[in-house]
Amino acid sequence: MDIPLKPRSFALAVAITSLGFVVVQLDISVVNIALMRIGLSFGAGVAGLQWVVDGYALAFASLLMSAGALGDRIGARRIFAVGMALFTLASLACGLAQGMATLIAARVGQGVGAAMLMPCSLVLLNHASGGNASLRATGVSIWTAAGGAALAAGPALGGFMIDSLGWRSIFLINLPIGVFAILLGLRFLQETPRKPEGAPLDLPGQVLAILAPLALTVAFIEGGVRGFASPLVMAAFLVAAVTGAAFIAVERRSTAPLLPLGLFADPAFAVANFVGLAINLTTYGMIFVSFYFQQTKGYSPAVAGAAFTPFLAMVILSNMAAGPVVARKGVKLPMIVGLCIGALGYALLFSVDADTSYASLMWRLFVMTVGSGLAVPAMTTAVLASAPPGMEGVASGVLNSIRQTSGAIGVALFGALMTFGIVPGMRIAFTASAVLMLLGAGAAMLFMRPAWHPDT
Repeated sequence: MDIPLKPRSFALAVAITSLGFVVVQLDISVVNIALMRIGLSFGAGVAGLQWVVDGYALAFASLLMSAGALGDRIGARRIFAVGMALFTLASLACGLAQGMATLIAARVGQGVGAAMLMPCSLVLLNHASGGNASLRATGVSIWTAAGGAALAAGPALGGFMIDSLGWRSIFLINLPIGVFAILLGLRFLQETPRKPEGAPLDLPGQVLAILAPLALTVAFIEGGVRGFASPLVMAAFLVAAVTGAAFIAVERRSTAPLLPLGLFADPAFAVANFVGLAINLTTYGMIFVSFYFQQTKGYSPAVAGAAFTPFLAMVILSNMAAGPVVARKGVKLPMIVGLCIGALGYALLFSVDADTSYASLMWRLFVMTVGSGLAVPAMTTAVLASAPPGMEGVASGVLNSIRQTSGAIGVALFGALMTFGIVPGMRIAFTASAVLMLLGAGAAMLFMRPAWHPDT
């Protein structure tokens, strides 16, 4: 059993691993505010801008499980450092890009680096807790709050930088952060124990894990441009279905599967991953709000970004409040309550239109944000605690892969809804989001054990 670090050392480990999560989350929300300026700079349409978001998200999602497995095999600290280095170099390439193709390719590189960072940061945090459930829950809540704060602060920071320095600056800011995180990580983080060298990585599974969500994303993005009856779109849906089914078949037969399907036999693990899917798909649908501010309301990037600032306090407070609750009461109650509050928030957002005041929009968004903020730490803790010993990296990779894949699909799907117009598309997205949150709450209520607690 691992021995917990001293309080000061544990706090430092939480800070460094949270920094990895911060850069990953920051690049998600900052880019949303920059999309209109990037489109004007390169003469790109909506489909091209969707790929700026989804090139990152798909690379991130499809490689998370392999990155988690690599961290388990050769050490999470090593993979964390390599991932941060790759992310930093790709950020430089984004900042210097002279065309959409180069920018999208660099965004894919960022996604690969992020895939290495995310699961390993969580494994390093878990390792630093020494198996102490209360300490782990507190660390996870801080880690989650840091990522949530970056996600919330990204639009304001990005909007200011875009208006002041241009859209390229939102990528170049990652350079000093990345170098700082690498140096601190190599100096202060403890390496995790390596698993014995065994079966090779599941390459067939990895290829299929890339192809299936890629095909589905192509189908939704091109469906918004060409129409869903287009032969290309229908072919993409078919490829997604075939490769998805093949992935499950390959994983069932593999002796060293990329996705150990047996993990889903634990109700806590299965429900937590479904909740992660629901939350990320709905959160990525909030890309509509950025377009609403800039196109419908006519806000500049700086004003649109500042309009998101109130989220910062709510994300931090709800995530931090959830940590102690999870430590004392377990994951089930905060997960159910958070999802129900989130569903209420999305339902309230349905009435938003072009004439809705900023204050009226904000209080509805607050309700949604509080709900998601309560549910996410419970969901993350449930996945870590339900993973068998030595499988924490794979388990966290599964969760984050599912979350990012659903987010990428959410961008493609909700982007296609823009053909109906900003406000009508928002209403469809918010309705679907409320339904998904309620389904997640229902799954937690039905399938999680009543007294399920992180240390049981």
